[in-house]
Amino acid sequence: MVAFFKRNGNCRTLLVEKTDRLYRNLKDYVTIDGLGLTIQFVKENVVLSPESRSNEKFMHGIKVLMAKNYIDNLSEETRKGMLEKARQGIWPSYAPLGYINILGHDGKRTIVPDPNLARVIRLMFERYATGKYSLKEIAKLAQADGLAYRKSGGAVPKSTIYKILHNLVYTGDFDFDGARYKGTDEPIISHELWEQVQLILSGRGTKKTRKVRESLAFSGLITCGHCGCAMVGEIKKGRCVYYHCTGYKGKCPEPYTREEVLEKKFTELLKGISFSQEC
Repeated sequence: MVAFFKRNGNCRTLLVEKTDRLYRNLKDYVTIDGLGLTIQFVKENVVLSPESRSNEKFMHGIKVLMAKNYIDNLSEETRKGMLEKARQGIWPSYAPLGYINILGHDGKRTIVPDPNLARVIRLMFERYATGKYSLKEIAKLAQADGLAYRKSGGAVPKSTIYKILHNLVYTGDFDFDGARYKGTDEPIISHELWEQVQLILSGRGTKKTRKVRESLAFSGLITCGHCGCAMVGEIKKGRCVYYHCTGYKGKCPEPYTREEVLEKKFTELLKGISFSQEC
């Protein structure tokens, strides 16, 4: 609208419902005031123009401040409501792709897996966790599987695929307003799968690393004895394999462990296994 007025100098009249439908902040007020328009506020039965008297402009300025206060208060109350839902373990916003919003038994809106897209989201994580696919390839496969925006039906771009793969909400838990919450919503993927995907997204999952990932003997088999998170392997200096905790539950004090140490422990455990004649 502002751009239109700047391009069309012969149009100098603005028709609007009321003050708080025109301004959302003081910057908007200054911008529109600088256009030199005649503004008609229909519901308030007020006409404001550059020739208006000072007391009329003063009263209008008060309405602008009241409108800003209304918007700020509305935003604050909405934020408080969302934060309270988050503390209860309920996803506080619009359902991400793969979920749909429903009205729960307690009358509160919550999310459940989308029967049409949840499977596609799960496949995206599973494929990317193998280290064999790029984000571009994941996007193409997801599109072939039926992944699309709900309203437009358009294809989901690579940037959004990245955000989906990075979003903790698909495990049932979620991050909101700088904090992590234990969710009550039904998960689409496991925490272990999410952690594996984050390892690749973090930069340690370059093509070079992905090629050798399958050869890491203990990937996906062991968990941290300190905190219970998954243990993942990395190749250091091109030859040495070390395993470490993913630290999903917070920074873990456990040090890196060389693959040789794990091999020795596994060998000791396997030596203690015996089978009866019946087996």
